[in-house]
Amino acid sequence: MEISDKVVVVTGGASGIGAGLAQRFAREGARGVVVADVNLERAQGVARAIGPMAVAAHCDVSREADIQALVQLARERFGRIDVYCSNAGILGRIGGIELEDALWDKMWQVHGMAHVWAARAVIPEMLERGEGYFLVTASAAGLLNIVETPAYGVTKHAAVAFAEWLRIAYGRKGIRVSCLCPQSVQTDMTRDGTGSAAVNGVLLPEQVAEVVVQTLREERFLALPHPEVAQYFLAKAQDYDRWLGGMQKLYAQHMQQS
Repeated sequence: MEISDKVVVVTGGASGIGAGLAQRFAREGARGVVVADVNLERAQGVARAIGPMAVAAHCDVSREADIQALVQLARERFGRIDVYCSNAGILGRIGGIELEDALWDKMWQVHGMAHVWAARAVIPEMLERGEGYFLVTASAAGLLNIVETPAYGVTKHAAVAFAEWLRIAYGRKGIRVSCLCPQSVQTDMTRDGTGSAAVNGVLLPEQVAEVVVQTLREERFLALPHPEVAQYFLAKAQDYDRWLGGMQKLYAQHMQQS
């Protein structure tokens, strides 16, 4: 799908990957860009910088009502939604099985149910038109896991699985689905350190947006700004036990440094 003349909604659009996507979509000729974020002031700043085709909206993706209101705003302003980028995410904090239930619940809402709620809100309309695009921002952690925290890795696995299911269920009905799985990207989430995810370098949001635009153009499922992730994913599938052994070494290094 080409972005030109399309209406795009980007959650988590006030900074990082989301801001990079919103800005790049505008340069690709989008007819409308909705920059949605829990931080409305920063979202408004991104929208103003983009220009008159962009509008900012407050949205806490851990609340289904907020997502429904966001979708309604986009429809009222632009008439339709062609591309929905379910991008918002949170890092939480480093820890293990002792991490509190409240953190797990928040992670499930933001990295899991937010995608479900967004799909409920936009997929039926896309099905009626016979076309639409749904982009889930997961993480390389969703394919490979991460040693610093189980809550992040587990919920990002869920994001990948839901994106897969959407593609399975609706891919032959005109709905394109892609899943973005970067390693470390320069965002607010990585300001205090990037941990094991930085093994292949820290990308700029603009670099991630370039890969996303190309992925949407080719309508491929996985968007991998760090191409090494594909090699790791293949190695994991080919020899799961060996891969787990390598991850155990990374975990031991993490524990020594913490």
